[in-house]
Amino acid sequence: MPITTQDREILRLAVPAFGALVAEPLFLLADYAIVGHGMGTTAVGALGVAGTVLATVVNLCVFLAYGTTASVARLTGAGQHARAMRSGVDGLWLAIGIGLAVILVGWPLAPAVVGLFGAAPDQAVQAVVYLRISLLGTPGMLVVLAGTGVLRGLQNTLAPLVVAIGSFALNAALNAWFVLGLHWGIAGSAWGTVIAQTAGAAVYLVIVVRGARARSVALRPDWAGIGQAGTAGFALLVRTVCLRVVLIVATVAATRMGRPELAAYAIATQVWTLLAFALDAIAIAGQAITGRALGAGDVAATRAATTRMVRWGLWSGVVLGALVLAARPWVPGLFAADPQVTAELLAVLWPVALFQPICGIVFVLDGVLIGAGDQKYLAWAGVWTTLAYLPAALFAAGWGIVALWCALGVWMIARLITLVRRAAGTAWLVTGA
Repeated sequence: MPITTQDREILRLAVPAFGALVAEPLFLLADYAIVGHGMGTTAVGALGVAGTVLATVVNLCVFLAYGTTASVARLTGAGQHARAMRSGVDGLWLAIGIGLAVILVGWPLAPAVVGLFGAAPDQAVQAVVYLRISLLGTPGMLVVLAGTGVLRGLQNTLAPLVVAIGSFALNAALNAWFVLGLHWGIAGSAWGTVIAQTAGAAVYLVIVVRGARARSVALRPDWAGIGQAGTAGFALLVRTVCLRVVLIVATVAATRMGRPELAAYAIATQVWTLLAFALDAIAIAGQAITGRALGAGDVAATRAATTRMVRWGLWSGVVLGALVLAARPWVPGLFAADPQVTAELLAVLWPVALFQPICGIVFVLDGVLIGAGDQKYLAWAGVWTTLAYLPAALFAAGWGIVALWCALGVWMIARLITLVRRAAGTAWLVTGA
């Protein structure tokens, strides 16, 4: 399809957003590769359990990015720039508060949380070590989310890309040094990630503080604004809880299948997450463009951009699926997988690849509706699609990880149906600040 002005706007936002979005899964993929080469299958499985817990924390708090993007973009489109920046500052304070609370609650509960996955004792011990250390980086990790949301809402996805590249390079270097050089084990992997995340957060704080001062926006906490940001994010939190329930159920099922299955599932999950964030780059453009267009009262532009972004999502999914199939023979070697893990991983990469076109459409429409502020519908849709998934997962649990991944495909199809029906209507097209 020919490149239009609208396409160039989408690409201007989506291409840099891709780099920023893949930073977190790249952190974990680097951890998996380094830990796999330095410590073996048991440590990779432990990292899979701890990584699932940490990913749950990040995803539960993703409203800090998505909600902030939508509100800042809508206020910017309506010409209320100082108010948009105030919303961003409130999001940063909320992120810091939630991050500190997660440390206080998560540290003593780490053994119990890991125990819920039913991992072998040696895997559980290493998972607790990684989880506890990684929790110290939670405030920085959440500040990165909120800061990214502010800049996306301001139609700036280039700065998050620069920060993401720097953080990933620092994370990989520190992990290699701590694990392979100093032989700190899985604790070294965790410390490398914590340091990299905290450094990235410091950069975001500098950028947002400068922007706030330029608009004469106070930096002190505005408790009413912080409370409003938290309330606005509640529906997105419900939606995210549903997403995490699906993935946690799948992880628990894989854990109970055995060590090779768990290690293969953990690696496949990270590959799928990397692909998901790649597709979500277009959804991020959708959030920013939709929020700005509706803030300015332009429904026609919103419709046109949505149609174009859905096409981008579909074809991006086709390309990514093809790349997975092409890279499939070499993926196990990246993680030093033993023969049993390799066999399981090669099998499960087929459904991972084949569901990518559906994922492309789903992620784009999800981003568009978030940008429109249609969080309440997304929350209810999340509940219904999760209920559609659970029976499929229960049936698949006794048939191996390929069947388990097909159950995830049922979930994605259910999400596709709910999102397409909503986008075809007009209830989400609410204009104004």
